[in-house]
Amino acid sequence: MDFQENLKKSLNIDEILANLLYQRGIKTFDEAKKFFRPNLKDLYSPFLMKDMDLAVKRIEKAIENKEKILIYGDYDVDGTTSVALVYSFFKEIYNNLDYYIPDRYTEGYGISYQSINFAVENKFSLVIALDCGIKAIEKINYANKNNLDFIICDHHETADILPEAVAILDAKRSDCNYPFKELSGCGVSFKLIQAFSEKNNFPFENLIKYLDLVVVSIASDIVQIIDENRILAYFGLKQLNENPSVGLKKIIKIAGLKNKEINISDIVFRIGPRINAAGRIDKGKKATHLLTETNEKKAEKICYKIDDFNVFRKNLDTNITKEALHFIKEDLEFHKKKTTVLYDENWNKGVIGIVASRLIETHYRPTVILTKSDDGIATASARSVDGFDLYSAMEKCSDLFIAFGGHKYAAGLTLEIKNIPIFKERFEKIVAETITEEQLKDKIEIDMKINFDDITPKFFRILKQFSPFGPENKSPVFASTNIFNWGNAKNVGKKKEHIKLYLGQFINKKLSNNFFNSIGFGMGNYLSPIKKDLSFHICYSVIENSFQDRKSLELNLKDIKIIDIENEK
Repeated sequence: MDFQENLKKSLNIDEILANLLYQRGIKTFDEAKKFFRPNLKDLYSPFLMKDMDLAVKRIEKAIENKEKILIYGDYDVDGTTSVALVYSFFKEIYNNLDYYIPDRYTEGYGISYQSINFAVENKFSLVIALDCGIKAIEKINYANKNNLDFIICDHHETADILPEAVAILDAKRSDCNYPFKELSGCGVSFKLIQAFSEKNNFPFENLIKYLDLVVVSIASDIVQIIDENRILAYFGLKQLNENPSVGLKKIIKIAGLKNKEINISDIVFRIGPRINAAGRIDKGKKATHLLTETNEKKAEKICYKIDDFNVFRKNLDTNITKEALHFIKEDLEFHKKKTTVLYDENWNKGVIGIVASRLIETHYRPTVILTKSDDGIATASARSVDGFDLYSAMEKCSDLFIAFGGHKYAAGLTLEIKNIPIFKERFEKIVAETITEEQLKDKIEIDMKINFDDITPKFFRILKQFSPFGPENKSPVFASTNIFNWGNAKNVGKKKEHIKLYLGQFINKKLSNNFFNSIGFGMGNYLSPIKKDLSFHICYSVIENSFQDRKSLELNLKDIKIIDIENEK
């Protein structure tokens, strides 16, 4: 069967859009309907997740016996949104609870002994750990000896042996048959409150107000926006745009997103970093305080403080990135390597993950940035390149680590400083043996070649419904050939690093009826050849620009290839 032709006819769309759907694994009208019209009724039953019944029973028992419950979560966006969600939900029905966010600098990632001691000393008998804990075997044993029960809600890769907690909710467990394995930490947290609500006959509608937190976690943790995540993200964006919580409303305002239709990209680049900044520079608990605050004035005050942290964080990661690039420049053997592994004891632990990502932008290879912790050991953040399983490579070095966790594209670890040279050598060897040359090239994946005439209002109206965009459902990238600049080409930006163009296209030696304003970020160096009236090819995504209540289609350029017309003949 020609699935594209079937989609084209049944949906009354053009061949380009039918092909885009097919590329995303959509072959039938019903599959397309689910894709274009996400429905909360299509969420999976939370009780399909292994141990969900045990988790709900233990929470019910705690509430019935008036036990003290501690909601625990990591200091990043996924952790703080998870804690805010679960704490806010149970706070409406039960008062004997509190939340705890570990300190990045004194406790590190995940469940800490310090937090267990805090819980025991303050007579908590149940801890609900969110976005962490899947490898905390020794710490859970310690908690058990102190009569402290744990429910673990995590989404990271599991080891062969699991902690002896009351319940472990993680779809990646080998014995878990939950249909979707790629929930964010906050997504697992949402499944917990969904299950508790179902069991206690609370209406599902009461949970919709928490979906703004879920979409912030989905976007910031860069999980796949397909299947159940697509439904959660779709309705989360709706909640974030129409009726966000008080704390998120303040972040939206300070991030300059008020009166704008917020999308996944806005969360990744403008909302998420502000939430993360609290834990990177000061205390992650401040982010959770903001996300749970219901008083407008108090929330605004916290938000301004967090925004200051974000400004400080930006300066910090810019300076450390410059130092890291200098180290690379001084390393005469660097060009022979397949990895980047750098250590400086003075680098700030809170931004090394960002620095790792920045270095991949300039030197495209698996990257590990290490620094010295307050307790005298090395701590690191690792980031990968597209298609390479970083977690698997790290596992082969795990005998060198004190602690280690993460997933395919990002990981965190600690090790003795004396082991850094051994790790650096072994990691390089493992990556060199397993990575392909293609994976070491930062390439732009093009969905289809189209002409400007194809970009009509109807085309974009349907294309817009492919959102929310993210991993496994990226915004389509198109290629067009024989392009000319028809307007005043100019550089824009503080450093004139971007280029702004007004583009037209020749199709079979005839001029297209469609012309588009275009922006190329970081592509200012193309101004000179373009001003020579040379023809060029482009790849781009189509976006909607709103200015003074007027909307127009614009091209967001990804790359430009200048063509010498004489050589093309």
